[in-house]
Amino acid sequence: MALLRLVATECRNVLQRGYSTASVPTTKMFIDGKFVESKTNDWIDLHDPATNEVVTRVPKCTQDEMQTAVESSKKAFKTWSQSSILSRQQVMFKLQHIIRNNMSELAKNITKEQGKTLIDAEGDVLRGLQVVEHCCSITSLQMGETVNNIAKDMDTYSYTLPLGVTAGIAPFNFPAMIPLWMFPVAITCGNTSIIKPSERVPGATMLLMEMLNEAGCPPGVVNVIHGAHDAVNFVCDNPAIKAVSFVGSDQAGKYIYERAGRNGKRVQCNMGAKNHGVIMADANKENTLNQLAGAAFGAAGQRCMALSTAIFVGEAKNWIPDLVERARKLKVNAGHLPGTDLGPVISPQSKQRIHELVESGAKEGAKIVLDGRDIKVDNFEKGNFVGPTIISDVKPNMKCYTEEIFGPVLVCLSVDTIDEAIEVINNNPYGNGTAIFTTNGATARKFVNEIDVGQVGVNVPIPVPLPMFSFTGSRGSFLGDCHFYGKQGIKFYTQTKTVTQLWREGDVSHTKAAVAMPTMK
Repeated sequence: MALLRLVATECRNVLQRGYSTASVPTTKMFIDGKFVESKTNDWIDLHDPATNEVVTRVPKCTQDEMQTAVESSKKAFKTWSQSSILSRQQVMFKLQHIIRNNMSELAKNITKEQGKTLIDAEGDVLRGLQVVEHCCSITSLQMGETVNNIAKDMDTYSYTLPLGVTAGIAPFNFPAMIPLWMFPVAITCGNTSIIKPSERVPGATMLLMEMLNEAGCPPGVVNVIHGAHDAVNFVCDNPAIKAVSFVGSDQAGKYIYERAGRNGKRVQCNMGAKNHGVIMADANKENTLNQLAGAAFGAAGQRCMALSTAIFVGEAKNWIPDLVERARKLKVNAGHLPGTDLGPVISPQSKQRIHELVESGAKEGAKIVLDGRDIKVDNFEKGNFVGPTIISDVKPNMKCYTEEIFGPVLVCLSVDTIDEAIEVINNNPYGNGTAIFTTNGATARKFVNEIDVGQVGVNVPIPVPLPMFSFTGSRGSFLGDCHFYGKQGIKFYTQTKTVTQLWREGDVSHTKAAVAMPTMK
């Protein structure tokens, strides 16, 4: 693929020639099926988190450029929305095949721009690919309903129609998966889509656009713009955009939900989280500690479903030293190097914020039993590295608990009973995910029934559902009516038209030819 080869070549060239502003490649827009250079004078430097060297320059698209993307989407909608559902399905069949064949190239780009390990980056791509594969079921997912003879000679039926131009605003932590939650579902339902990837990690989205072209998707069906605050406002305000999907921080999500909603758009926002893992003393100790370490520190803790809080019940608190030893053995290094368990966090600002939240725990009386703030990584001294960090004796009023740290930090609370653990979780404003580790079925059942969280794992630390279900974070973690992907995703991107028709039996035309001699009557 041309763009994949270009990205690989540019990465090599940048490494060889240094990082002067003049020599760094620029990220293109994708408008009307073509990769287009922005004419803006305002650019964002994208840094490799492992080295803080500039990888590419991302444009803050001009208002005219973003409006051109909308006009392209509007034009494409006229024909794409009238295309057969089978032709849209075929695009998804081809796209999933192309993505699968190029997973390693996508992963390399994600590691370069975002910092996560190559194996984790491939997982990022795979979970997005599964949504594309689910979209291949659109011929069943988009069926309507019917009732025959609802009254004498009267039938009622409904069918689902696309909305029009839709938009997606994606975060930095999953450069492939989150865009793949958005535009495949939108366009398979007959909409067109405008994607604004995070200005920190646009490369994966651009590679996906090359793949979409190769899959035969018509020009204008998906367009890509870039930018920051002004681009978000454009998406929220433009009257041609009918629906907005967002994944990211609380502050941005609430802003987008209010502003886009005020402009009459459908909005779905996945936002912040504080995911708790409850560890019972009867759990399988070795498996639980391994699962906990992976879920807390994998991807450097930069997952909205990271298990960032552990609640040890009763004697289970005695396992914390063993957990510390497991975490201490995890290898921190640049994501592209073999054997790396966790790479850098996204930016120096993120690293500083993590440091400050860890320090706040110590100041408020918690114990830092494993401190990864001073970690040094050979040959990557300028990288944004934070080692696995564990804070024990945390109380629910401490800042390190109330704030989403979004780094490789596990905060540990201790309670005496499962009822206290449930109370702590239900009192937290977020409801993205939670898990319990136990060998007692009755305990697990009580937890599942009483916990007020949208996604629950039983001996599963990160209970993200596969795409035949929907991603069902709740309470403070989600704003909107319909969740991402699955049946709810189809519902979000479609509207229902209901037809009630009356055809009286007495009005049926004669079905036999009249062969008798006509007479005057």
